[in-house]
Amino acid sequence: MPADTSPNGAAASQAGHGAVTVVADHLVQRGGAERVTLALQAAFPGSPIITSFFDAGLTYPESGRVVVETSRWNQLERLRHAHRAAFPIYPFRFGLREVTTPVVICSSTGWAHGVRATGTKIVYWHAPARWLYQTEAYAGATSVGARAVGLVAPLLERWDRAAVADTDIHLCNSTEIAGRLRRIYDIEVEVLPPPHGMDPTAPQEPTAGLEPGYHLCVSRLLPYKNVDAVVAAFASLPDQRLVVVGDGPGRKAIEADLPANVRLLTGMTDAQLRWLYANTSALVTASYEDFGLTPLEAASYGKPTIALRWGGFLDTVDEGRTGLYFAEPTPEAIAAAVREGAGHPWDPAVIAAHAAGFAPERFRARVQEIVSTALR
Repeated sequence: MPADTSPNGAAASQAGHGAVTVVADHLVQRGGAERVTLALQAAFPGSPIITSFFDAGLTYPESGRVVVETSRWNQLERLRHAHRAAFPIYPFRFGLREVTTPVVICSSTGWAHGVRATGTKIVYWHAPARWLYQTEAYAGATSVGARAVGLVAPLLERWDRAAVADTDIHLCNSTEIAGRLRRIYDIEVEVLPPPHGMDPTAPQEPTAGLEPGYHLCVSRLLPYKNVDAVVAAFASLPDQRLVVVGDGPGRKAIEADLPANVRLLTGMTDAQLRWLYANTSALVTASYEDFGLTPLEAASYGKPTIALRWGGFLDTVDEGRTGLYFAEPTPEAIAAAVREGAGHPWDPAVIAAHAAGFAPERFRARVQEIVSTALR
């Protein structure tokens, strides 16, 4: 779908200079929320991003071309690299920030939605705060952050609900998250799938010593991502290979028990990641995901996905045509689905056409339309 060239779309795309501010939780990693934050900013050239922590070297290169305003805490390098340790503090800090542009767009999965806006406040929800409502699954039951959240959870929930009540327009990434927002806050939300952001025509950089034909898992190494279960599944599949791309708190545990047919890669560039997608046999993911982004990234290269039948994957994997599901994130269930997928007659053209339905142009045009209406 082409970009919106209507008067409303053109006006909205020019609104960045002084009219729109984008607010994000943080920009210190490469993930779906960070891609969406940068896509929101790109829809309104010249708009700044306000966030808690920012490190251009840890997130996507496009961030270097954007004006990013951070909190004073950003000067603490140790906290930038371990931002999960201070979850309970961020919401109250963001609640003190007032943004005065006519439109504020909050890209939130934690606390960005807590800023005070004098104009129209739009929240794009990646999820209700996982660290607050699913603390143990997100941070691990014994982590410092989880224990700290538990001590002040009632205060944080009151803060959170007040911030939601102060929002004018709610958008979210999937039907799973729309349902969760409805259950927690009793609000109606428009589902606007984020762009997958992968360009199969862009340059690629091979990974040394890696032959095509492996399975691929692209994920942060957090408890709810279940990457350990995917790795364990391939321990029982000696005739198959797995490449895991990601980093996070679970890295040491995974590295300590890595099967011979599994390779763990971290710090990959976009060009390297594109090559990995282009040369995989299939993506494998067992995460409890709010939006199934990686299946779309794989699909843009005509590659199928073996995914957990849960949450956001239900929106982005077309069973039998672009991927297969397994029922639970256990090594046995994953291994069985991988074996089935290896014998399935996939059509790369059908898979790539499915990904095209989630193109960046569709996302940008709808966001510009919403902002244009707000400005009028």
